[in-house]
Amino acid sequence: MILNEIKDKKTWEDFVSSCEEKTFCQSWNWGIFNQSMGDKVWRFGIFEDEKLIAVAQVLKIKARRGSFIFVPHGPLIKEGDKRDVIKNTLEELKKLAKNESASFIRFSPILEMGDTNIFKELGFKNAPIHMHPELTWELNISSSEEDILKGMRKTTRYLIRQAEKNPEVEIISGTSDELLNDFQKVYLETAERQSFTPFSFNYLKKEVDSFKENDQILIFLGKYNGEVISSSIIVYYSGIGFYHQGATLLKYPKIPVSYLLQWEAIKEAKKRGCRLYNFWGVIPEGVKNHPWAGLSLFKKGFGGKEKEYVKTQDYVLSAKYWLTYIIELIRRRKRHL
Repeated sequence: MILNEIKDKKTWEDFVSSCEEKTFCQSWNWGIFNQSMGDKVWRFGIFEDEKLIAVAQVLKIKARRGSFIFVPHGPLIKEGDKRDVIKNTLEELKKLAKNESASFIRFSPILEMGDTNIFKELGFKNAPIHMHPELTWELNISSSEEDILKGMRKTTRYLIRQAEKNPEVEIISGTSDELLNDFQKVYLETAERQSFTPFSFNYLKKEVDSFKENDQILIFLGKYNGEVISSSIIVYYSGIGFYHQGATLLKYPKIPVSYLLQWEAIKEAKKRGCRLYNFWGVIPEGVKNHPWAGLSLFKKGFGGKEKEYVKTQDYVLSAKYWLTYIIELIRRRKRHL
């Protein structure tokens, strides 16, 4: 196997689109976004007998405690032996990490849990935190709207209908800075209430800007009496809608604006020809006292099924890694994740 950088967007996107399992984290535009945030980005193609069989978009993440090489939701493997692809990718990234003075290599793969042993055999260890969802909730939206509604939890379906009947409820969408400002107001209040560190307006704007040129992103706002009380950022990529960012105020707890907002985002995905709607991260069944418990219950009410990936994997290159490990472990425990 040979790894070569791919410089052509069409070649990259055509391959990613042909993969069954993927997220926007391996999209060309996610790389553009990370470059706009100051990160280095490499897009490697893995070739066997001159045939492209896998790709890996790679980022260099800079932090105060040190830098590391990161493969978000990759590599995407269409053909060939998974172990050989990962092994050859790792060997190339070791060289890259040495040149970039990185202390470790991190993979956040979207491979099935049964592939965990591949990473163990290659010397990886489970990371102390996840970077992107390891447990997601996916809804097949290839059927009719009526059938999708029938597959929802009864309460969810009822609340959508109630919001649709309410003349004071309005859902709007777009990509303007004005809408993003409204999103952030709700987002910041949600972050304070739930005690998480929010992304900056600059981060959110660059994410929207990186995808909107190809019409792959929308900001949804849910209003009640003209006031924005619910908001989401949805990425529409390669036949899948992704509920990537979301925020809600508790000012009107009996007004189900968030339910109608998600339903409108799902219907938009259908209009765009998407076959799946990915609700992003959820918690496992039976887990209590988790910060995401209410949100996970909300997401699962729309119907669908759970999909679990291999845990985030770290390959240690330097003793400096252990400082990162301790800091991230403490951070995870403080957040009760």
